[in-house]
Amino acid sequence: MQFRSLGKTDISVSAICLGTMTWGEQNTQEQAFEQIRLAKQAGINFIDTAEMYPVPPRGETYTRTESIIGEYFKAHGDRNDWVLASKVAGPGRMEHIRDGNPRLDRRNITAALEGSLKRLNTDYLDLYQLHWPDRKTNFFGVLGYQHDANDDAVAIEETLSVLGDLVKEGKVRQIGLSNETPWGTQRFLHLAETLNLPRAVSIQNPYSLLNRTFEVGLAEIAIREQIGLLAYSPLAFGVLTGKYLDGARPADGRLTLYERFQRYNNPEAQSATARYVALAREHGLDPGQMALAYVTSRPFVTSNIIGATNLEQLASNLASIDLTLSDEVIAGIEAIHTAQPNPAP
Repeated sequence: MQFRSLGKTDISVSAICLGTMTWGEQNTQEQAFEQIRLAKQAGINFIDTAEMYPVPPRGETYTRTESIIGEYFKAHGDRNDWVLASKVAGPGRMEHIRDGNPRLDRRNITAALEGSLKRLNTDYLDLYQLHWPDRKTNFFGVLGYQHDANDDAVAIEETLSVLGDLVKEGKVRQIGLSNETPWGTQRFLHLAETLNLPRAVSIQNPYSLLNRTFEVGLAEIAIREQIGLLAYSPLAFGVLTGKYLDGARPADGRLTLYERFQRYNNPEAQSATARYVALAREHGLDPGQMALAYVTSRPFVTSNIIGATNLEQLASNLASIDLTLSDEVIAGIEAIHTAQPNPAP
């Protein structure tokens, strides 16, 4: 396993991070335990979750993923072997989260963290992330920014101040951003410096062969400011494995089970995926491993967050760490990207 520094800290994280958003929905507790054990055996020390998980989010399963991880720690006693990351939910139409009005203010962040710590059976988080901005901006597949002059967003200064108190209390070691924009990232960094508040060490945004929009405005920030990308959906919900090509719908696939997840499966994405899959097979590579290896190899990526619903998938994803893509394969990827850039943002 490869290891990289988390921002400017001395925390070393595996270049592959274990994602958990299917646990409690598509995966049982015992299956989740098996995934954790296999990942640890492969050298992974980084696990990412969120109060909102599992996905798709709904009241009946809210917080179940964190509870499963907490039960694992209770049973195995190896909490200190892991760099543990979670997230606080921002505003949105989720009536099951804090009376339907989750915000990134003092009351909500404090309540969210206390709940997460209790469920996770720990007294601290190594990384606490803002799951998405409090302000109205473009994320979750929205490319164009539409300004809302009436936005009543919680001030970033307030959010950072709360996080600063939690760091001082020892409940959080480091903070991170997620689904953030270039403006938002720079604003967080600027206020941290000028107000002597915690500096974000990472940004968790989508990044895959079908969505390289991170490269446009955030990659330079990530490198120059040492706020590396924690890449989520690197296989575009499994699309880049090729298992949905030609209209295929495997019974246990996320796109089969949940109609709402069509973000990565539009006609342009299907066309580009077919070309990426063909490129991988032309070079004797597993398409999913090629897609993951590309993400992990990018200089602005700190860790690549992989998810799986069975051990066979997880083992294949883990093995991608040992794959180094040839110059010829990289050139082929870039040619496809030039012809069909970012078909599934």
